[in-house]
Parts: sequence; structure tokens; C-alpha cells
Amino acid sequence: MLKLWGRQSSGRTQKVLWTLAEIGLEFEFILASAEMGPGGHVSKGNKPFGVVDTPEYRAKNPNGRVPTIDDDGFVLWESNSIIRYLAMQYAPDMLYGNDIKTFASASRWTDWENNELLPPQHDMAMHLIRLPESQRDPQVLAKACAKFARAIGIADEQLGRTRYIAGERFTYGDIPLGLRVHRWHVLGLATETPPNVARWYAEMKARPAFNRWTADPAHHLEG
Repeated sequence: MLKLWGRQSSGRTQKVLWTLAEIGLEFEFILASAEMGPGGHVSKGNKPFGVVDTPEYRAKNPNGRVPTIDDDGFVLWESNSIIRYLAMQYAPDMLYGNDIKTFASASRWTDWENNELLPPQHDMAMHLIRLPESQRDPQVLAKACAKFARAIGIADEQLGRTRYIAGERFTYGDIPLGLRVHRWHVLGLATETPPNVARWYAEMKARPAFNRWTADPAHHLEG
């Protein structure tokens, strides 16, 4: 059985959890983190889940971060690489139509999420809920919100041309974007959702796999 190391409140881990739910693949979930634990973020004095600093884990992932998978002896880290692997290995028809051009387009948007949406959303979470109030900076939060909104405008333009982010069918490329848009809403920062993103987001929320791991606000508001 595939093993996954991570935590539910990690956006990177959630991408993998959502992908696994779309495929319907059984797995063992092992809680691991250097930053978060049962009580919340370590900046508030909470104890992390740990595991990631052990020699055994570092032998799998030298970065000491999550997520990491072990699929029958094949070890892989980096969340976007993991979801691409899962799509190719277990669900090429379901997650990209078994078409190389669709795969490449989905891959592009997956990398775009990592470069354009993840950094500002990390700042959003840190300066809204995770850092102690005395360490939060409203200016950092405002800049992050503005940068995120500009990037979402790019996605809105694409979703005005196609039903899903990589074309007319759902692909693994919709998963990272879906996670970020949902967290944007859960954090209460989506003051104005562009129309095409709003239409697409409604479709994401209707997916059973989205509701398995991603929908619950508790998986985004852990501080």
C-alpha cells in the first residue's frame, strides 16, 4: 500500500490527498511536519508532529519536508511531481485524457500555481492566522493579497476560454489551483472572485474528491 507522509493543513500535502481521492487509491497516511502539530504552529509554542527530522525520513527526503510518498519502494518528494506521477501511474485517462499535450498543459498550470499562488498564499496564512499576533504585519498581508489577486486574474482569463484550466476536461492541473482558490475563500480574503473562476470553483466544490480532504475549513485555518 502506498504511504504518504504529510499533514492535512499543508497545501502541498492536500494536493496529493485530493489526487489520491480522485483516483480512489488506498494509502497509509502518516502525520509528519516540522512546523505544525496537534496544537497548531510551532511559532506559538506548539510541538510539531515531527518525523521529518529522523534519519529514516531524511533518507527518503533529504529536505525534511512534506509530502513524501513511498509507492512499493519507489520514493518521491515534491508535491507537484507526486501528483504528476500519480496521474501517469494510476489514472492517465482520468486525469489528462492520456494525451501528452493535455498533460503538458496541466503540468504548466501546476508549476504556475507553485510559482505564482503558493508564495503569496503562504504569507496570507502566516500573517493572518499562524504567526503570533505581535509578529503579523498588515502590510505583508496586503501585498500578498494584491499579488494573489493579480495572478487569479490570469487564471480567470484562461477559464474564460476553456471550461477547466487545461482544456475542456478536468485534469490534475485543476487540483493545485482548486486548493489555492478554496483556501483564499476560507481565509476570508476573496473579496471579489472573478466570474470565470467563480463558475469553475463551483464545479470544483461539487467534486466528491474535493470534499474528501480539501473542503473542510479546519484543514486551512489551523494556526
